[in-house]
Amino acid sequence: MKKKGTNFIEQIIDGDLARGFKEKDLRFRFPPEPNGYLHIGHLKAICLNFNLGKKYRAPVNLRFDDTNPEKEAKEYVDAIKRDIKWLGFRWDKECYASDYFDLLHEWAVELINKGKAYVDSQTSLEIADQKGTPTKPGSESPYRDRPVEESLELFLKMKNGDFKQGEHVLRAKISMSSSNMLMRDPVIYRVINSPHPRTKNTWKIYPMYDWTHGESDYIEQVSHSLCTLEFKPHRDLYDWFLDQVVDKSKIRPKQREFARLNLSHTITSKRKLLSLVEGGFVSGWDDPRMPTISGLRRRGYTPESLKKFVTTAGVAKRENIIEMSLLEFCIREDLNQKCNRLMVVQAPLKLTITNYPSDQKEELMLVNNPENPEAGSRSVIFSKEVYIEKTDFLEDPPKKYFRLSPGNEVRLKGAYIIKAEDIIKDSDGNIIEVICTYDPKSKSGSGSLESQRKVKGTLHWVSCESNVPVEIREYDRLFEHPSPGDFSSDDLESAINKDSIKIFNGFGEEELSNSDVMDSFQFQRKGYYIKDTDSTKDKHVFNKTVSLRDNWKKKN
Repeated sequence: MKKKGTNFIEQIIDGDLARGFKEKDLRFRFPPEPNGYLHIGHLKAICLNFNLGKKYRAPVNLRFDDTNPEKEAKEYVDAIKRDIKWLGFRWDKECYASDYFDLLHEWAVELINKGKAYVDSQTSLEIADQKGTPTKPGSESPYRDRPVEESLELFLKMKNGDFKQGEHVLRAKISMSSSNMLMRDPVIYRVINSPHPRTKNTWKIYPMYDWTHGESDYIEQVSHSLCTLEFKPHRDLYDWFLDQVVDKSKIRPKQREFARLNLSHTITSKRKLLSLVEGGFVSGWDDPRMPTISGLRRRGYTPESLKKFVTTAGVAKRENIIEMSLLEFCIREDLNQKCNRLMVVQAPLKLTITNYPSDQKEELMLVNNPENPEAGSRSVIFSKEVYIEKTDFLEDPPKKYFRLSPGNEVRLKGAYIIKAEDIIKDSDGNIIEVICTYDPKSKSGSGSLESQRKVKGTLHWVSCESNVPVEIREYDRLFEHPSPGDFSSDDLESAINKDSIKIFNGFGEEELSNSDVMDSFQFQRKGYYIKDTDSTKDKHVFNKTVSLRDNWKKKN
């Protein structure tokens, strides 16, 4: 027995089933426009529709609303399918609005014949001026009463490519005085002289979104058409278009709206995201700083963490802003269980242990993941010379400084207690080497009395002799402003965080040489990292996914 609906969408569906709607007739869809990559704002709609399909054992269509050939491309279609599969969802039918162009055109001709549509020969500016305002009715087009035969002839010429873009449009004849401005004779077809990715040069006219969307739902027999709140005013038009073609013996789709996913310090406009790509502010749609699903994947986010984030944020009727910290909490929680711990030094400072035998190399066993005993242990080589982080040594430390300083002791992770005795500087006065001694009896896990001696600091390290050179890419928010969506495309650059990426060249454990692209690790004391697609056999590149703790709140 299925659980009672836990959100208002499920409650709507449960109510429909209780009133006699047949469960076998349930069908959902996810209908992206292929004019860009999917982003985190789409994540909620994807999860909602596919999870509804899972709960009610109903099919879910993937439909591409490909009605604007000037902005759409096969690259985007492929990326969308790849992202949905990566999230772990599978669709029933792969559909395209372009599959229905013939039928949509046929229905449009019927509208003209019924006196419910006409060809308008005004400019787009003139049409916009006549729309009126929310408090002032619109005025009728001088072409509103154009004879049916004349509109049919002009519409045929539009279809045949006899006119330039903007010369004529086909408008539905509804009401110029409607309180809903979308009902004031909306445009349903326009001329576009561009080849379509699928239909090539077959069509010279293309249907508008509002005309295409509901009719496509009807053709596919979608039972519940779920949209974000900005489409609520479109519901009247959605229903009006259905009224013109619906067969009462068939399923009539029901549009219902939910609040979209709004994330702080993030934009979800594909137009603005495209401007970032084209302007060279990011390396591409899958740049790890981008809020695209491809970018999040490359950053190191997992399908489980993203779906957990959506579940935690919930399905609401009102818009709200979700803090980035919730998304980061979800990925930390997921990776903490999955990732092996490794040591990586991203800003190396050489440390020489004078009383450690020069010819000795020691194999130490370190636990891979204390949260997962089944992860086992790994071998790490210890030697006379190791690297530590530059930030882990201060010549003149402040009070309560528990890392390494002259005369102070710390433990090297999984190894020995060391003491800083001296430093070596270059000609500019920069510290380039720390001279230390170690306690040979203090080896971690040896059981000796000395090994149990408490010191306040523990440092990660990497052997100078046994290591792998690594490139570390650390990311911060792409935007400093909490609401970058408020900026226009032209002004977006001013909101960009100029320090959103920092690159370090350091050293990691040899274990990293055996890692594959997209493998994730916890770099001890640093955070979670994923091996980037830029990596080669001789170049190991890692992207920082998230820090071990939420440091963002401390900055703001």
